[in-house]
Formats: sequence, C-alpha cells, structure tokens
Amino acid sequence: MMQLCCAAPTAMGEKATIEVTWPGGVRGPVQVGRDWLPAAAEAGLNIPTGCLAGSCGACEIEVNGRVVRACIATVPSARSGRLQVALAADPHW
Repeated sequence: MMQLCCAAPTAMGEKATIEVTWPGGVRGPVQVGRDWLPAAAEAGLNIPTGCLAGSCGACEIEVNGRVVRACIATVPSARSGRLQVALAADPHW
C-alpha cells in the first residue's frame, strides 16, 4: 500500500507535527511519520484491528477522505497542516 507522504526533519532535527482531528472532535498534534495505531491510542481512540499486517482491512480509517489501513500506514503531512480522521464503516466487520 502506498503511503500518503512523509516529512522532512525540521531545522532542529525533529520531525514536524500536524494537527489531527479525531472522531468525536478530539484534536491534538501528532508527529508526522508516526504509526497511526499508537497515535490514535494516545488520543483515546481505539481503532479496531484484525491481522495487523494490512490484509484484512479491519483497521481502515479515512484520513481527509482517503481510506488507509492504520496498522501499516503512518501519519502524513498535509499542505493545510491539518488532518481529519474518521473510522471507515465496513458492513462486513
């Protein structure tokens, strides 16, 4: 699966952060390039998982309207500096 994007280090050698709005309206900064599952857990969001290898699709989330599998994807950068996350609805799960 293709990653959305990656971040260049800042002048101080640290990765950039991006403002993420999680389901339920919780907002907070997340380091670009961080894995989605621990970032969501830190924000208090439990993303359902299955195989943890990207095969089953149980962990699909929508990031700015684009579906990604949270178990194998990382937080991308965005021109706007913000990301909107929603849980993808799959009638089979």
